[in-house]
Amino acid sequence: MITRVARGYAALGLGLKLVIAAGGVLTTTAVGIAMVVWIPPDHFSGRRGEDGATAPRRTVLRWTVLAVRNAVGAVLVILGAVMALPLVPGPGLVFILLGFSLTDFPGKRRIERRLLGVPSVIRFINEVRSRFGRAPLILDDPDSGASRD
Repeated sequence: MITRVARGYAALGLGLKLVIAAGGVLTTTAVGIAMVVWIPPDHFSGRRGEDGATAPRRTVLRWTVLAVRNAVGAVLVILGAVMALPLVPGPGLVFILLGFSLTDFPGKRRIERRLLGVPSVIRFINEVRSRFGRAPLILDDPDSGASRD
């Protein structure tokens, strides 16, 4: 199936390929901006409550939600890795951060803190949030010892 899609894409004209690429860039950028705007300001803070309090009570539903979140997070991490490559447009590190924030695995907070430590990432996120009238992100003080790993 993948080879059939690849052959079909190869048969398209240059103009249509550019339209598809531009549409992909616009769509992923819009999704990234929406996620940055909608996350609560304290999402990456150690003071934020555990997600378990709002998780569905039914076991099957809980595991389904967890699987979907992890799958979407993995896709965002992969998209971010592609966007982080040279000459590829898009906020790659921000997508990687958003993808990790959706996933659930031990040590993810450590990775999130490292990505939030990159000045261009936190600056981009807070600039986008301010354009939409949202408060800047509240981050842990590294010396406070507050963490949720």
